[in-house]
Amino acid sequence: MSDRHFLFLVASVREPGHVGNTEWLARQAAAALPAGATQRWLHLAPMTLPPFVDRRHTTGTYAPPEGDLKTLLDATLACTDLVLVSPVYWYSIPSGLKTYLDHWSGWMRTPGVPFKDSMAQKRLHLITTSGDRAKAQPMIDSVRLCAEFLSMPWAGALWGKGGPPHAVQADAEAVAAAQGFFARPIAAAK
Repeated sequence: MSDRHFLFLVASVREPGHVGNTEWLARQAAAALPAGATQRWLHLAPMTLPPFVDRRHTTGTYAPPEGDLKTLLDATLACTDLVLVSPVYWYSIPSGLKTYLDHWSGWMRTPGVPFKDSMAQKRLHLITTSGDRAKAQPMIDSVRLCAEFLSMPWAGALWGKGGPPHAVQADAEAVAAAQGFFARPIAAAK
C-alpha cells in the first residue's frame, strides 16, 4: 500500500474536452503509479485565479484564500507529490500556472498556514512537452529553482516532443520514460 498522494496541476489552455500532448504524457506516467497511490487532477484554465498582489513590503499580511485559490492551497498541502503538467508556452509556463506559483508568496505569509515547512516535505515533478527540448530548458530550470527555494526534493522533468495534437504519442523515448518516471529515486532525477 502506498501512502503517496499525487496532485496533478494541468496548466494547458486547450479548449475544454481536449487532452493535449502534455496531459496525455502525464496520464501515461500516472498509469504506472504504485498500487494505493492516490491521484487528484486539477485543471487550472477553468479556475478563477485572481492576480497576485505583493504585500510583503506594505502590510506584509495575506488573508486566507477563498474559492479556487483555497481549493488549490488545500490540495497542495494535502499532497506528497506535486506534479506540474505544463506545456511550454513562449519558453515558459502558461499564465494560470504562473499565477498559482505567484500565490505561493502569499501562502508563505498567511497566518496559520504552514506552507513553507509543508512544501519542504513534498516532491516536485514537472511533465512538459514542446517542439524542441532545448527550448524547454528555461522553463525546466525555473520550476527546479522553485523547488530549491522551498527546499522541496526536485524529482525531475519528463519531456516529450509536442506540437500538433497527438505528436507526443510518436515520441517512443518519452512514452517509455513515462512508465518509470515516478519510480525513479529522487537522487537520480535530473
